[in-house]
Amino acid sequence: MSQENTGRKIAGFTAKKLIQLQNQRGEASFRSTLAHLRRGAGCTPGEMPQLWGFFLDGMPEEWMGNRDPSRAEWAIYTALTLFALHQQGKDPKTEWMSQPDASLGKSVARLIGAAEEESRVARRFHTLATSAGMEELSHHMRGMVQLLRSKNIPLDYPALAEDLFWYQNAEYQAQVRLRWGQDFYRRTLPEQAEKMKEDENRE
Repeated sequence: MSQENTGRKIAGFTAKKLIQLQNQRGEASFRSTLAHLRRGAGCTPGEMPQLWGFFLDGMPEEWMGNRDPSRAEWAIYTALTLFALHQQGKDPKTEWMSQPDASLGKSVARLIGAAEEESRVARRFHTLATSAGMEELSHHMRGMVQLLRSKNIPLDYPALAEDLFWYQNAEYQAQVRLRWGQDFYRRTLPEQAEKMKEDENRE
């Protein structure tokens, strides 16, 4: 199986897990699973046995690590636990926090509510994107997801899982970072142009 194909399959596997979560019978079951996943945010895959059944069930054996978590396990586990944090307190019927095309860069750019906020958000995003490893990246992602949750801004979690898979590969890490940056600034450029136009009209 090629790495490119593996990346797409990891996104698909994550999407199926989210559908499985969304389709759980009864609100109590949904909330319970969400709470377990949420407690796993920031932890190492496998550290919490109560999560094994949810994120490992159905995972292809070749994706599983030996002594340490594999890149696939890190990517899927991190995406699912961050989603649970993001979904906390939201109605799954009307406020599902995983949405297609809500890439990390685009979603973070939506945190900018005023021009003076851009440098602060960009600085935080740069810190996240230059994380040295998954433990550090997971820590910064957790803080970013809490900000997104506070403003009801969704994120594409299957796409995030695929990004996290590639981020762990030194050959592709720069490409992932570049795409995050492109999406961040592509989202803000039209807003900057509109502001410049308004400023010119006032002069």
